[in-house]
Amino acid sequence: MPAVIEKNATHETAKRDIVPVAQQPRLLDQVRARICVLHYSRSTEKTYIHWILDFIRFSDRRHPKDMGAQEVEAYLSHLATDRDVAGGTQNQAMHAILFLYKQVLGIDLPWLDGVTRAKESKRIPTVLTQSETRALLDQTSGLPGLVIRLLYGTGMRLMEGLRLRVKDIDFHGRAITVRAGKGDKDRIVPLPECLIEPLKARLDERRKMHDVDLAKGMADVELPHALERKYRNAGKEFGWQYIFAAADYSTDPRTGVIRRHHLHEKTIQRHVKEAARRAGILKPTHPHTLRHSFATHLLESGADIRTVQELLGHADVSTTMIYTHVLNRGGRGVISPLDRI
Repeated sequence: MPAVIEKNATHETAKRDIVPVAQQPRLLDQVRARICVLHYSRSTEKTYIHWILDFIRFSDRRHPKDMGAQEVEAYLSHLATDRDVAGGTQNQAMHAILFLYKQVLGIDLPWLDGVTRAKESKRIPTVLTQSETRALLDQTSGLPGLVIRLLYGTGMRLMEGLRLRVKDIDFHGRAITVRAGKGDKDRIVPLPECLIEPLKARLDERRKMHDVDLAKGMADVELPHALERKYRNAGKEFGWQYIFAAADYSTDPRTGVIRRHHLHEKTIQRHVKEAARRAGILKPTHPHTLRHSFATHLLESGADIRTVQELLGHADVSTTMIYTHVLNRGGRGVISPLDRI
């Protein structure tokens, strides 16, 4: 008998009246377990689950082990032709399905030659001018304002900033260690001089919060990989605590443990959007725009592109090259013939 397939994306619970094989984990539980073993992020887990469920629904809820390259090709082509998704979205779905087959079901699919490829878009990233950036930062305050300033001042991705721990700040060396960034890579970024005192004040507040947690027996934090088993008391140490911790406790969605997590990313996203509105910025502005602006402003000031590549954590300099549009001004570097007559 085929294993139960989950039908409801919101509750992710099995709905079919089919008895699963004894002791066999449900398909999506297998996916989650494999993602956990490979230390993929929760956002990757959420994305992969979404596309796997979508693939199963498109295929009349057949179990993926009973399908193969032909069904995968049909689904990916459907995304491009019927749904008109962007190339990046189609690739995202393809990676999710290939992960399912290779990492979970242990099935290698042949190269998908029959897939209709969605058109890859080449977009210039939205970048704020320095005056726009200043205006936006002037509209921020409090803890979200400190996070927003840090994102622009270091070029960190949003989740990299929110996951910073106390031990990652080196005030003496004027540096911040970004751990387990995209691709599970560490890197060093500069600590902006103007944020040293605000960060020290934040750590003082964080220490008081941690003392309260210790008194309540709630001083615990999620640790990377297997450190929680290797160092059982590390989660109670101040150095491992999130700098930008949430005001309340929350339940870990993977383990069910109740503890203090970091600020939710939507909190910062809302503050950036609202600050841009108050500053009168009409460009679409979100936390990642600050990373684009960081890179562009560095290049404008004469920074070497290899240095910018290292600061951003790009594996290939070709990814960083997209920001060189500021050096080659294109249509902005010529005078229109209309202005010559």
